[in-house]
Amino acid sequence: MRLFGIETEYGITRDDVPDMDPVVESMELVRAHLAASFERRWDYAGEDPHEDARGFRVSGLQQDKEEDEFVRRDAHRPFSFHDMKSDLVLPNGARFYNDHTHPEYSTSECRTLRDLVAQDRAGERIVHRAAQRRNEGLGGAHVRLYKNNTDFHGHSYGCHDNYLVPRAVPFPTLVTGMVPFLVSRQVIAGAGKVGTEAQESPYVPGPYQISQRADFMEAELGVDTMHNRPILNTRDEPHADRQRYRRLHLIIGDANMCEYATALKVGTTQLVLDMIAREAIPDLELEQPVAAVKQISRDPDLKLVVRRKNGRTISPLDMQVQYYEAAKRMLSGRDAESDWILLEWGETLQLLVQNRQQLVGKLDWVTKQWLLETFMREERIDWDDPWLASLDLEYHNIDPERGLYMGLEAEGKTWRLTTDDVIEAAIKNGPADTRGGLRGLCVQRFPDQIQSIQWEQVRFVGGLRSRTLDMRDLFDPQEVTRCISLFKTAQSPADALAAWTHGKDRDV
Repeated sequence: MRLFGIETEYGITRDDVPDMDPVVESMELVRAHLAASFERRWDYAGEDPHEDARGFRVSGLQQDKEEDEFVRRDAHRPFSFHDMKSDLVLPNGARFYNDHTHPEYSTSECRTLRDLVAQDRAGERIVHRAAQRRNEGLGGAHVRLYKNNTDFHGHSYGCHDNYLVPRAVPFPTLVTGMVPFLVSRQVIAGAGKVGTEAQESPYVPGPYQISQRADFMEAELGVDTMHNRPILNTRDEPHADRQRYRRLHLIIGDANMCEYATALKVGTTQLVLDMIAREAIPDLELEQPVAAVKQISRDPDLKLVVRRKNGRTISPLDMQVQYYEAAKRMLSGRDAESDWILLEWGETLQLLVQNRQQLVGKLDWVTKQWLLETFMREERIDWDDPWLASLDLEYHNIDPERGLYMGLEAEGKTWRLTTDDVIEAAIKNGPADTRGGLRGLCVQRFPDQIQSIQWEQVRFVGGLRSRTLDMRDLFDPQEVTRCISLFKTAQSPADALAAWTHGKDRDV
């Protein structure tokens, strides 16, 4: 069952306040969105970041101590917990909230790459418009938002991609198949970065990196997301029927500006998951995957080789080629989207070797490198000029008037999977064939009758079981469509739920 989504934490700055409080500013940004009356409290019951997919519960995480410190500090702030979180569930089924020091936007669950990219780009506009409203109250363009992953001072914030995975797939099999792919995925999905930040790193710093996130990877596996960050996160929060599904929560990826990079990042990962489920994955286990992530990032010439467990060496491009060829053998002709991913994946890997210039406007790290090198030639400066770090950041500015990527897009120099009209539609509605669209519809039609929302349920006022829309196993597109049609026409949530329950009972 194909289902995926993206969570993006945005970097936030404020020009007029040297010592900006990111907690308060993130809160104020989210609350600036409240021009409409669809604020709904998120229900955190059932969420437990200590559950590990390897079959145990972690008693304590390093981030727990940090969270305790946050609580201690926040106790002195003149805001309640709900004010601080400012959790919003939007009419498109997405979440927009304060993740303590960063505003975060989580897309609706999506079934197609076209929907995913549209929902991700919708998040950019939603966040930017909230900043505009915030700036109107401040009397100037002071708040700026960046869709990147580093503050260039040793701190990283994430862009996480998520996938629905059958629990029948053994987790060790998932690890073996995914880790080499994720280590090498940055060559198509990296956002690019000037300089390095990992101070303890033994690797030779280079002037330019493929990935922003690579320097911050510290473990192969782990349940933590804020400390000792792993290549493959083992948090076991399925947000679905636990007996049937798991959620693969990946924290290693960069936030992409290029629509093509977003589509390719998620699309290729989904194909690899499909191959893992069919036990048709190449054996590419690495001797030191954490070291490999950082080494590959620091070699934009793509000439580096890393050591496999069998003693042989392999390049990141060769790793990607082997995954691509296995996917082509197994999945070619399955459906139109798979064929599109395979076509673009293969062509991209070829162009990275033969003519990288053709990937400008498609891959972020290639596009940014081209921009910076063009600027360096024109201004006659070198990689050590601090001007370049500033330009690096502005590449990710989501303000259409200031962002360098946004400027390229306005000039027609980027590849588009969406249109402006499609993005505006994605702001208003979630995908019509996933529970994300259904969640958004509930917010649109019955905002005053919603008591709480989780990813897997909507609880309406009344608190009775009969007043809860249970979506733990609502993934079949036909079932989703049928449920959406009931909620579109019903006079009340109770009527919609009664019709939905009756229909399911009749089917049984």
